[in-house]
Amino acid sequence: MVNVLAATHPEGTVYGEVGDVTVPLRFSAAPDALSQEYAALRERAAVLDLSGHRLIEITGPGAVEYAQRVLARDVEYLTSDRCMMSLVLDDAGQVVDQVLAFGREDGILLASSCGAGTRLLEHLRAQADDGIEIADRSPELVLVGLEGPYAWGVVGRLIDGELASLPFESVVETTWDDVDIVFARTGFTGEYGYQMIVPREAAAGLWSLSLEHARPAGQEALELAMLEVRQPMPRHEATPGATVIEIGANWLVDVTKEAFVGREAVLAAFESGTGRRTIGFTCADGVPAAGTRVMAGDQVIGEVVHAVHSVGLGTTLGLARVDRDLAAAGLRLSAGGVGVTTLTSPYIVPKSWSIPII
Repeated sequence: MVNVLAATHPEGTVYGEVGDVTVPLRFSAAPDALSQEYAALRERAAVLDLSGHRLIEITGPGAVEYAQRVLARDVEYLTSDRCMMSLVLDDAGQVVDQVLAFGREDGILLASSCGAGTRLLEHLRAQADDGIEIADRSPELVLVGLEGPYAWGVVGRLIDGELASLPFESVVETTWDDVDIVFARTGFTGEYGYQMIVPREAAAGLWSLSLEHARPAGQEALELAMLEVRQPMPRHEATPGATVIEIGANWLVDVTKEAFVGREAVLAAFESGTGRRTIGFTCADGVPAAGTRVMAGDQVIGEVVHAVHSVGLGTTLGLARVDRDLAAAGLRLSAGGVGVTTLTSPYIVPKSWSIPII
């Protein structure tokens, strides 16, 4: 999927492939680009190109009932002024995607995770009953984000200061520059976060104006900030065969629902009490690759799932999937011959937790 905002990005933007989309990894090739973009997210305000999150609309008779069946969380009473995160699972309980579901008057609108839109769309269409319309709205609509401890101030300068203090996961329909948009209080990083669904023809204008008040942050800075607060990232964590419990994403599933795709597999995983668990870790030397064995002494107890260099911690930060009895903070283990220490989340305390919206 072509990046619709690419023409507005600065010269030197570094792009990369994430699933089925091309996204800006960093908005500069300078050596300190990641550090600068990360600092904007954690210290000030950053604007996010979320056009790689596909927007999929579910309408038709029984649309809510259909969404209730394909989403793992309960959306029966998801009204048009609310949104919520949910997993979408297959029959085996494996993660298809993690979505943000927006309640709409005539159905539900889903925002995929970055680069997972094609897989999600195919899954939804395969599950659809007669009369259910599954429409890809991405050719018409674009998602733009704002996050950071002072992102609320940018909202005030761009649109309306009253929108900044909306309750979390609230949604309103408003206007920007005489254009109808959908505005939501949500986010990925633990900082104050907002998302705007904008008509494609207005997206470049909103993006450009946002840059007068906030710094752009690419996918690398965003995913690092997500990792630091243990926000699930399916593309890194949903490894083949891993259950939602092993991934640590069971909070995105409502097992009390009577029925949803994958429910039996999730219940079986809950009831078995077996399998591994995901734990954070840090290490001083190197960045172990995904799949690197994690050892307790001379015993293999798991493997690395994902690891990067953390700008905020100044060292390596990663996730490992280990035997459930050893999924605890403060343990000294090793990965690839390098000592690692397990952590409790969040690994970085967001600045927004101590800054009020004024």
